[in-house]
Amino acid sequence: MDPEQDAMMLIASLMAVSARTAPKGKGVDTIVTRIIYGEDLDRIADEMIAIGNKTGLPPFPRDAQNIRDSVVCLLIGCRGTEDLGLNCGGCGFRTCKEMREKVSKSPVLSLFSGPNCVIRMADLGIATGSAAKTAQIHNADNRILFTAGVAALSLHMLPDCTCAYGIPLSATGKNIFFDRRPVS
Repeated sequence: MDPEQDAMMLIASLMAVSARTAPKGKGVDTIVTRIIYGEDLDRIADEMIAIGNKTGLPPFPRDAQNIRDSVVCLLIGCRGTEDLGLNCGGCGFRTCKEMREKVSKSPVLSLFSGPNCVIRMADLGIATGSAAKTAQIHNADNRILFTAGVAALSLHMLPDCTCAYGIPLSATGKNIFFDRRPVS
């Protein structure tokens, strides 16, 4: 690796720390992180293209090229079915117990699985934002991609997670994550 690639790996590690130390509902951590690089980037990109072909959703193949062009990607997932026992109804059920029963009997099978605790999803958003902030502080080009998270879940790279995002990193003369064109 060259110094810029080494820096991207270090920044990804610092981002994982930011995700870990971000505030969590009731102080209970359900965040899972994983740093991927090399062949795992290609595995994620290939899966993103396959999902795009299956679903017809154009962001998947477009974002796959960003993953291929990146040095490293931080995956951040959440065990979203671990509720807090607040019975807030944010998941769409009256009680946390009803949500858990729905998950165990008939999980929703789509891009993400659920239902998910709304507080856990907020935790995931805060952790993801904290990680992206750390990348920005260190001048690493980055973009939060739900598509990379979906592919990581499909490849079982984040065991027990129900929702995830990927944040690829790059250090080039021009930010590769903007001015993107759809893949035809």
